[in-house]
Amino acid sequence: MLIEVNILKKLLGEERRLELLALLKTAEQPMTGTDLAKRTNVSRQVIVNDMNLLKARNEPIVATSQGYIYMHNVQQTRLQRKIVCMHNPNEAKEELFILVDCGVMVESVIVEHPVYGEITASIMVSNRLEVEHFVKRVQETNALYLSALTDGTHLHVISSTSEESLNLAEEKLRQRGFLIEN
Repeated sequence: MLIEVNILKKLLGEERRLELLALLKTAEQPMTGTDLAKRTNVSRQVIVNDMNLLKARNEPIVATSQGYIYMHNVQQTRLQRKIVCMHNPNEAKEELFILVDCGVMVESVIVEHPVYGEITASIMVSNRLEVEHFVKRVQETNALYLSALTDGTHLHVISSTSEESLNLAEEKLRQRGFLIEN
């Protein structure tokens, strides 16, 4: 009986970081730290450190709830808008569904903290499946939404390839009572 043994070479330092960049640049979807760790035969914490080193070199890497993204893979002609919303934590999924159903990507959430100032976290969801995954991760980890720090008030950076999608998203949030305006 022949047993095949697949031994992965442990990639070291700069060689590993170059491999991580190559993987991210060619990925069609976000890659998790765990997946990157398996591919380079190191721990997930080493990957986190490598990502921080690459970001410090101004590599356009974003950590999302789905994994790491190399931003050159995202279409650069997107229109962005900041919106202010307010709702309770149980309505977060509904809010995100409204936005993605209008063809909008929810890039980030921003809250104003009394000590730390502005806190921004990447979300990067653009369809219902990604929203489901994001909400599931929040629930499984017993994490709080950042809006819990501000009694539900928060900003989102949203983007789309069309002004119409952004306008529709704002109108739907307005109708639902989630949008805060002047």
